[in-house]
Amino acid sequence: MKIHPMWQDYPNIATDLVEMLQLIEDNIHVRNKEIEQTMLDLIHAGGKLLRPAYSLLFSSFGPNQQKEKNMAVAAALEVLHMATLVHDDVIDDAPTRRGHETVQSKYGKDIAVYTGDYLFTVCFRLLAKYADSLEAIEMDTKGMERILMGELDQMHLRYNQDVTIRQYLKRISGKTAQLFALSCYSGAFESGCSKELSRKSYDIGNNIGMAFQIMDDILDYSQTADGFGKPVLEDIKQGVYTSPLIYAMQGHKEAFRPLLAKGQDMTTTDVAKIQALIKQYQGVEKAHKLATKYTNKALKDMSKLPDTPEKEQLILLTKNLLARVL
Repeated sequence: MKIHPMWQDYPNIATDLVEMLQLIEDNIHVRNKEIEQTMLDLIHAGGKLLRPAYSLLFSSFGPNQQKEKNMAVAAALEVLHMATLVHDDVIDDAPTRRGHETVQSKYGKDIAVYTGDYLFTVCFRLLAKYADSLEAIEMDTKGMERILMGELDQMHLRYNQDVTIRQYLKRISGKTAQLFALSCYSGAFESGCSKELSRKSYDIGNNIGMAFQIMDDILDYSQTADGFGKPVLEDIKQGVYTSPLIYAMQGHKEAFRPLLAKGQDMTTTDVAKIQALIKQYQGVEKAHKLATKYTNKALKDMSKLPDTPEKEQLILLTKNLLARVL
C-alpha cells in the first residue's frame, strides 16, 4: 500500500499510516462496487495524511497506549477529512482532485453527496466502536459544525472586495485549522492525557492548521508562470480572496477593483496582472509574516510537551511542513 513519499523520512509514522489506511478500507462496504471502488481510490489518491499523522503522534504522550483505539481515532479523522473534500468538490464543481477525476465529475452531484454522507457514517462508526466515551464523538460533532461554518463564511464572503484579514482568519480557522486542532486534541485525549495537555494539543493543532492554510494560499500566488494557472485562476474567478490578495489590496483597492469585477469572465492575463500587483504591494511578504507568527506559536508550545522520541519527530515534521515557502 503506497502513501505519500514525504513519509520516507519518518518510517515509524509511515508504518502506522499504512495500517490506518487498511483500517479505513476494511470499514468501507457499499453494494454498488463501482462506487465502493471510487471510495477506495480516494483513500489511495496520494493525500499527505497529515491529520491522522498528528493524531497518532499526539497519542504517544498519553499513559493509555491502546494502539487499536489510537489507530481508529486517526482513521476516523482522515475519513472525516475525505468526506469534507468530496462535498467541497460538489460545491466547487471541481473536475479533478490530486490528479484524479472527482466523484461528482464521474458520477454526478447526487452520488457525490451520498458518498460524502456515507464517509461521515464511517467516521462515527469507528469512533463509536473504539472510543471510550462520548466526548470524542461530541468533539467531532463540534468540529464538523465549525468546518461547516467556515465553508458558509467562505460562501458568504465570495466576491467581497472589502473582505478583511480578520474575516479571512475566521474562515480558515473553521475550514482548515479546526480539523488539525481536532486531530491533535483527539490523539492526546483518547490516550489519557490530562485535560490541560489535551487543550494545549488542540491549540497547537489550531496554529499548525492556520499556518498550513496560509502557506497553501501563498503557494498559489508565488508559483512561477508555468505553475501559476488553474488553482489561482479558479479561486479568484470564484471570488475566494486569500491573505496575499487581501494584504495587497489594503490601501490599493482601486488598482484591483476593475480586474476582480470581471469575476468568472476573468482571463489568465487578468490573473497575471493581479499577481503582479500582489508582488508590487508585498502581499506575499505580509502573508509570510502572518504564517510565521502561527508557526512560531505552534513550535513554542511543542517545546513544552513531554520529552519523547515522538516529540522530536513532531517538531521536525512541523518545521518541514511549515517551512515550505518561508
